[in-house]
Amino acid sequence: MARTDSTVDRPLSDQLEAWFRGSGPRTVGGLIDMSGEKSFAVVFIVLMAAPALPLPTGGVTHVLEVVTMLVALQLIAGRKSIWLPESWKKLEVGGKSGQRFATKLVQQLRRLERVSRPRLRGLFRHRLSTTVFGILVLALSLTAFVAPPFSGLDTLPALGVVLLALGVLLEDALIALIGAAIGAIGAILVVFLGSLVVDWIGQLV
Repeated sequence: MARTDSTVDRPLSDQLEAWFRGSGPRTVGGLIDMSGEKSFAVVFIVLMAAPALPLPTGGVTHVLEVVTMLVALQLIAGRKSIWLPESWKKLEVGGKSGQRFATKLVQQLRRLERVSRPRLRGLFRHRLSTTVFGILVLALSLTAFVAPPFSGLDTLPALGVVLLALGVLLEDALIALIGAAIGAIGAILVVFLGSLVVDWIGQLV
């Protein structure tokens, strides 16, 4: 996989904490500028943390999932930097949860960083791995997007994206694998329960 610059000076949790505490609105465009060369993985982690964390976001999660899917398509296409419409760059990260979202995200990232270590680093340094990463993020983000509203079923696919992207960023195959597994379980639940709802509606009609 094309590297997302795992040799950072500070842990991602520290970088995000400083960014969230900075002045001005915390927007998607600002997040991309802050994350630099590792922007794909960081954007996936932060945007999909909104539906993954049990916090109110004022309906912004679907918008962030759409942004994530567009970014994933760019990763699959081999782009080295993220392009977004200017209006999308102005979207605020975390929605109405604001500081609660930031605090919860940083806390969870710190826990994972403490137990993480490089595992099978060679897997992350091939173009094919980058494509697979993008495809998985796209599929799980789409699953979260189509999950029935207010069902909470988008949580597992979104969490899968967060862990998968963190595993890629830290070059930790175990965390990436756990993320992919959690996302797959979430996708199965969405498809299974979604089919039950369709059958139930069909019976009513």
